[in-house]
Amino acid sequence: MPLLFIFFGLRFQFYSNDHEPIHVHVVAGKGKSAHKAKFNVMPEVRLVENDGLKPNELKMAEMVIEENREIIIQQWHTFFGK
Repeated sequence: MPLLFIFFGLRFQFYSNDHEPIHVHVVAGKGKSAHKAKFNVMPEVRLVENDGLKPNELKMAEMVIEENREIIIQQWHTFFGK
């Protein structure tokens, strides 16, 4: 599972069996107590699912994704070969 970066304890990653549209998973915590969210990156950054991230974590995650959108898209294409 490719880890893109960690920012203030939030891990931004892909899953090895991911599918389009291009999206990123954001995880806070570890194991069974981890909280997760999923953001589409294409065609625009948009929250798709939230499983426990707090509003301030979601806002931070969205800002980080917006700022690093091109890097995320490039890494998606590199990892998935598309």
